[in-house]
Amino acid sequence: MSFSRIVISAGLAAAFSAAAHAGHVTVEAGKAKAIKLSTEAESVIIGNPNIADVAVHDGKLLFVTGKSFGTTNLMIFDAQGNTLHSSDVVVTANTTTWVSVKRAGENYTYDCSPACRPTLSAGDNAVHYENVGEQLLMQKELNSDD
Repeated sequence: MSFSRIVISAGLAAAFSAAAHAGHVTVEAGKAKAIKLSTEAESVIIGNPNIADVAVHDGKLLFVTGKSFGTTNLMIFDAQGNTLHSSDVVVTANTTTWVSVKRAGENYTYDCSPACRPTLSAGDNAVHYENVGEQLLMQKELNSDD
């Protein structure tokens, strides 16, 4: 094999692997982020559907929605099984509107946008945390389409 052929092959392999690996996608819990592809996707896999979800709009447009804090991975393949996209999905919280209140040595966290309401935060008072968690589960049940 000639030297120029090896260089071209190596260049194509590097370009393909760079296009297939996208680093990471950061999305806030409760929000969505669009992923646009240049090639039609055939299959989409999300590592942990408790952390993030993927909705397929069409073969080239997908939406990643943050469900709960944490990290998982996203893989997208074409019809031939080639990797179109591979990345970590990092789900974060927008804490800029959070207020932490300390009462008798215990923490209570509230999300104050636009009005203050209790929210889950590690380290909060156990009863407060449990009550907020139960309310969020009830809200999730009411919003589910099952």
